[in-house]
Amino acid sequence: MSHTFRMPDLGEGLTEAAVITWFVEVGDTIEVDQPLVEVDTGKTVVELPSPVNGTITSIMVAEGETVEVNAILYIVDGDHETDIAAASPKKQQASRVGAPTVSASSVSAASKLLAMPVVRKLARDLGVDLSTIPGSGPGGVITRDDVLNSSSNVDSRGLVALSQTRRAIADHMAKSWASIPHVTVQADIRAEALLARRPKRQDGSYPLETIVGTAVISLLGAFPEFNAEYVDGSMAHSSAIHIGFAVDTEAGLIVVVVKDADTMDIDGLASEFERLSVAAQERTIGMDEISGQTFTISNIGALGGGHGTPIIPLGTSAILSIGRAIEQPVVENGQLAIGLVAPLDLSYDHRLIDGALGQRFLSALTTTLESKP
Repeated sequence: MSHTFRMPDLGEGLTEAAVITWFVEVGDTIEVDQPLVEVDTGKTVVELPSPVNGTITSIMVAEGETVEVNAILYIVDGDHETDIAAASPKKQQASRVGAPTVSASSVSAASKLLAMPVVRKLARDLGVDLSTIPGSGPGGVITRDDVLNSSSNVDSRGLVALSQTRRAIADHMAKSWASIPHVTVQADIRAEALLARRPKRQDGSYPLETIVGTAVISLLGAFPEFNAEYVDGSMAHSSAIHIGFAVDTEAGLIVVVVKDADTMDIDGLASEFERLSVAAQERTIGMDEISGQTFTISNIGALGGGHGTPIIPLGTSAILSIGRAIEQPVVENGQLAIGLVAPLDLSYDHRLIDGALGQRFLSALTTTLESKP
């Protein structure tokens, strides 16, 4: 009997993915957990393994084509008839960078992989010269998003097509803003003590996000509403603490998630954040590493940002943004002085958190961050 397997929902608001490489052909015998196909979500490249034993009878999406969630990917002849989503992405090994190394002897093969036929057609339709585009896909493959991002073409209404990643971000932000009543409270903290913690690492400074993260983690036990989600008139509190950190990448904003962050010391948290950040930049990060956060931190100060109104990720109740620390006039013991001041912005779900509780959390966080190390 046949098994019909469909493109699984990869989460994070992603509605489609581009097929990069099939590892099997029609007629091949496959086993459970065997990697079958590599897809590019726009945020990362993942492998989809087989959930069954059997023989490939049909491959419905060619390499280079874009496939929507729930569309048929392939059909397998197996023990009984099913029609289900393909297995969840298989986490890639850390040593893997998304594609085999291309040597000088394989230049001809690499040139064929410059862009898949569907991408070449898109480039022709938009008048884009592929030779001018640096490929962001595995092994330098030019993806659909690369072409769209390079195109200055607009339609008759003056609209420019958004990349897959940008569309996913837009959809996620719109759903959050429409479904969660946001409140944002702000504070300006003295940052001398916070920044004093940074040089105390053997291999360099601690990322500011992780220093703030340890302070947040220390408070979430006393403020469970900030590590929770509003669900059908109830508070779904998470017993685990998974901290999401916003990372700016060429593909767009990606939130990497440090799981069970409360079990780590500052060195472990910093190392894991840095590993995930590199993987996000290289687009080798696993889908399970960019989902499931229970609290999110954004260091907009890394780009020179100040105060703002961050949008709460769906499935959570709060997000914290920290801006750039700058020298400002301050009053100390009745005297005017110059101090380092950093902006904090806390957005929270007003269905779970009222103004008094929100201010208590922000005040407690301010006190923690301003305390000497």
